[in-house]
Amino acid sequence: MDSWQSPIAPGISWYQATVGERAAYPALDGSKTVDVAIVGGGYTGLQAACNLAKSGVSVALIEAHRFGDGASGRNGGQMGTGQRWWPEDLEKELGYERSKALFDMAEDAKRYLLDFAKIHGIEMDYMPGQMNVSHKPGHDKEYRANAEIAAERYDYPHISFMDRQETAERLGTKDYYCGVRDMGTGHIHPLKLLVGLARAAQEAGAQLYEMTKATAIRRTRNGPDGKIVIETPSGVLTTDRALVATNAYVGNLEPATAAHIMPIGSFIAATAPLDDFPDVIPGGEAVADSRFVVRYFRKSRDNRLLFGGREVYSSRDPKDTANAIRKQIVATYPALKNVEIIHAWGGNVGITLPRQPFVKEVMPGVTSIGGYSGHGVMLSNYCGKLYADMVAGKATELDHLAALDIPAFPGGQRLRTPLLFLALTWFALRDRLW
Repeated sequence: MDSWQSPIAPGISWYQATVGERAAYPALDGSKTVDVAIVGGGYTGLQAACNLAKSGVSVALIEAHRFGDGASGRNGGQMGTGQRWWPEDLEKELGYERSKALFDMAEDAKRYLLDFAKIHGIEMDYMPGQMNVSHKPGHDKEYRANAEIAAERYDYPHISFMDRQETAERLGTKDYYCGVRDMGTGHIHPLKLLVGLARAAQEAGAQLYEMTKATAIRRTRNGPDGKIVIETPSGVLTTDRALVATNAYVGNLEPATAAHIMPIGSFIAATAPLDDFPDVIPGGEAVADSRFVVRYFRKSRDNRLLFGGREVYSSRDPKDTANAIRKQIVATYPALKNVEIIHAWGGNVGITLPRQPFVKEVMPGVTSIGGYSGHGVMLSNYCGKLYADMVAGKATELDHLAALDIPAFPGGQRLRTPLLFLALTWFALRDRLW
C-alpha cells in the first residue's frame, strides 16, 4: 500500500489508502525540446498530454509533487451537471444561447469522461445519482423550477423535485427542506481515475515527470521565431506551446493565473462503514447543499460516509480537521456521533471570482486553464482534451469558456488573500445566521 504523505495537504486520504500502489514517474533529468510542454499533473494536464500524444504531438508534462496530490486526487468526487451556476441563473447573466451552449458543453464533458474511463479500462467506482438540497425553508419554488427548466429548456429530463418528506427519506436526515435529484450524473473515486489517466497518457507516448517544479516560464523573444522556456531545478523544457494547468497551485509561476485563480482549502473525512445505519442515503446518491460554504457528502462503494465541508480561506493547513468535520456530520446525522472517522484530509481547490472557469492565453503560445470552483471533475478532464484539440487546429467548445468575463481578484498580490478571507467569512456567517 502506498503510504507516502503529500507535502501539500494534511492527512492520508481514504482515496490514497484504497487506490493501491501508485505508479511512480521519474523526475526530469536534463533539458528537452518538445512541441508542447505542460505544467501540472492533475486531470487537465494529463488529459491534454494523453490526447496530444495520441495525435502524434511531442509532449512533456511536469508536476511539482506526485500526480493527483492536488485537487484532482483529493476532491469530493461528484460529477455534477452543467456549470457551477444553475442554467437558469447563468441564462440571466449570459442569455439563453450562451447558457445552453455551456450546459451542452458540460453534458459533452460528462459523456467524454465516462467513455474515456470505459475505453481505457479505468475502474473509477462510478455510482449514479446526485441530490442538491436546501438548508433553508422557502425555496421549494426555485428547486421545482430548476427541474422543470432543465427538462423544458435544456433538454435534460433527469432531474426531479423532492419535497421535504422525500428529501428526508432519500438523505436519511430531516436537516434539509427540499431538493432536486439528478439521475443523469453520479460520483467517482477521483484518485482511481487519476491513476488510470496517468497510465493512459504514458501508454500514448507522453513524457511524464513527477517531483519536478517549474520555477519560471518565459519567452526567448516575441514573434514567430520565439520559443517558450520552462525552467526547473533539474532541466529546462523548450517548446513552441505551453499549458499552465496548475489550478490552485500556481504560486508565483505565472502572474495572470495567480491573479484570477485563488486557492481555498477544502477538507473531507471518511467514516467507518455505516452497516448499522441503512437509512443514511439509502439510494447511494451524492449530496451537495445550498450553503455558500457547501457541505457535500456521499457514500462510498464500501458504505462509508465521505463528508466534506470545512473550507479554509488561506494556504495554511487547519488544525484538527477530523473533529471539525465530525461536528458537521453530527449536525446533519446526530445518530452518527459515535461513528469512527478513519481518514481526514484536505487540499486546495481553485476558485474564480464568478465561480466560472478561467481560460486565457496569458502570454503568446501559453494557455492557462483552471479555476473550476468545485465543479471540476468533468470540466477539467474535458478542458484538457479540448486544449489538445485546439493545438491540433480544431474548433472546440473551449471557446465558450474563453469568452467568459473572469475578473481578477481585487487587491493585487498583497491584499488578494485577506480581502477574499473577509468576503468568504461573511458569506459563511450568513450561512449560519439566515
